[in-house]
Amino acid sequence: NPGVLKVTVLGTGTSQGVPVSACTCEVCHSDNPKVNRLRSSVSIEKNGKTIVIDTGPDFRAQFLRENITDLHAVLLTHLHKDHVAGLDDIRAFNYKYKKAMEVFADRRTLDHLVLEFPYIFREDKYPGVPEVETIEISEQPFIAAGIEIIPVLAYHYMLPVFGFRIDNFAYLTDVKTLPEPSIEKLMGLDILILNALRKQPHISHLNLEEALQLVQLLRPKKCYFTHISHLLGKHDIIQSELPEGVFLAYDGLKLEC
Repeated sequence: NPGVLKVTVLGTGTSQGVPVSACTCEVCHSDNPKVNRLRSSVSIEKNGKTIVIDTGPDFRAQFLRENITDLHAVLLTHLHKDHVAGLDDIRAFNYKYKKAMEVFADRRTLDHLVLEFPYIFREDKYPGVPEVETIEISEQPFIAAGIEIIPVLAYHYMLPVFGFRIDNFAYLTDVKTLPEPSIEKLMGLDILILNALRKQPHISHLNLEEALQLVQLLRPKKCYFTHISHLLGKHDIIQSELPEGVFLAYDGLKLEC
């Protein structure tokens, strides 16, 4: 069914991923494959078009793992390294389609890309560097790859970040607070993917308790937590403590909406 939204969870980890290099904790040394978490990202397929939300440092590996061979647009939630570092790897799709990749982000993020990837934006470009067409977003709905996207403003401590709603699916990561208009945009969801870092409070991320409070407020039919730290605890134990309809996401999870 071409109208169905197919979501592949590419990564569910924090900026360091799980396991964390040099960590000796029991989560990082678990034999449960669901705790192997690359940096947070999802791909979305609808009407034969594929969009990725965030191109973190694991972007190429994630697409290879899931055998995703198409990409028509990139949405960026914010400018932090674990969400943009893999942007260079859109080159494969430049070569495939022989055109620039549309990259949608707010002005702050687009300005940051020029600093982080200066070679992409130089006038005298080296042959073979990525070709991007940057498109600035605000709080107004927009079209990416023929798909209507509703941006949802949130705050990562003081940094504005964007989540995205498509049909009755929404993806929010690196959120600490949501303004009232954004809460209204998130009502009536079938599936919500939301960050839940750990049990202890954090200055710029929802902890588990805060994420569960937001789920109670928004009442999606199902919620999957992402951007999970090794500090959250053992996957199966935490999952057993979650209310009905709330799940820990894991890399490779596939959802339909």
